[in-house]
Amino acid sequence: MLLTLPNLLTASRILVVPLLVALLYHQAAWASWAALALFVGASLTDWADGYFARRRQAVTPLGRFLDPIADKFLVAAVLVMLVASDRVTGLPVVAVLLILCRELLVSGLREYLAGMGAQMPVSRLAKWKTAVQMVALGVLIVGEAGPDPLPVRLIGEGLLWLALVLTIVTGWDYMKKGFVHMQAPMQR
Repeated sequence: MLLTLPNLLTASRILVVPLLVALLYHQAAWASWAALALFVGASLTDWADGYFARRRQAVTPLGRFLDPIADKFLVAAVLVMLVASDRVTGLPVVAVLLILCRELLVSGLREYLAGMGAQMPVSRLAKWKTAVQMVALGVLIVGEAGPDPLPVRLIGEGLLWLALVLTIVTGWDYMKKGFVHMQAPMQR
């Protein structure tokens, strides 16, 4: 049951990353807006794959495996390209690095806990973190191509800092929960 709608949506999120990277490489306004459209579409598949998997009772091991990878590919690629294309410069680069570090840390923690048979469900605050992060990234993708009277880049950077605060809070929460499992005696 590999070709379910949720799995196809998840796979589409992975397949769109190279095109998104190519669009972010270009500095033209059209490329920024095209990248935004692609990013929004890919972000919506993150919601849609989960919705359809639950609604159609089509949760699969492949989907459980690919979904977090697709999310990380999408976010990491955009964050790296925002810095590489100078859409994010200066101190906000620190926010990008810390967000990437948290994503790797939590992914590693989840993998470790899965090996122990423990699960760590996504918290409500982590869902808010993801939403704020996606909006911040979308605004930063448009950046200087945005409407003239709006300080689009400044708005995006402000949202990026808010995403970082939520990233740190949720990352700390996950680590605390993970340490509880790590301190438990090992089963032999």
